[in-house]
Amino acid sequence: MKMKFHRLAILIFCLPWMPAPAAPLAVGDALPALVAKDQFGKDFTLNTNIQFLLVVTEMACAKAANKKLAEQGAGFLELHHAACLMDIHAMPAVARFFALPKMRKYPHRIGLVDSAGTLAGFPVQPGRVTVLALTPTGHIQAISYWNPASEPVAGCFQPSPVLRQALTNGCVQCKKIIIAVKDVKLE
Repeated sequence: MKMKFHRLAILIFCLPWMPAPAAPLAVGDALPALVAKDQFGKDFTLNTNIQFLLVVTEMACAKAANKKLAEQGAGFLELHHAACLMDIHAMPAVARFFALPKMRKYPHRIGLVDSAGTLAGFPVQPGRVTVLALTPTGHIQAISYWNPASEPVAGCFQPSPVLRQALTNGCVQCKKIIIAVKDVKLE
């Protein structure tokens, strides 16, 4: 009985100091610092030009997304001020041996996240790519999800509802931003 009481007392005492699980990122949150290498082994860092971050966490979804992005040709992500991150931390070494040479053939750059905790707080939906619309200061402006198996890639780069409202109200600065984005359809 004494032993159980001591264990319970220690547990109650330590609980307030144990780290809580990270809450998923939400609109308004700052994007955390990311450490990654691309498929060529070069450092992959996000700059302030990035307006959309595509985050892929599943292998099947990654294959479909990379196929659709490759079909768009070289420079497509850059044209849309976008970057792509892929979670490979769970990929076995044997699979990497075959996957990395194939990834090097893609015309777009892929940031490869090799640490389990790096994308832990990112929102995900099964079978979908998480699309984060970012402000110039690196805060999340909008979160959406793209199904590369059934949806066109251009849908990822639609303006957020806030920006869409500003456009309909005649915001000249917003229109200048959108002109740089190809194939934008306002609904």
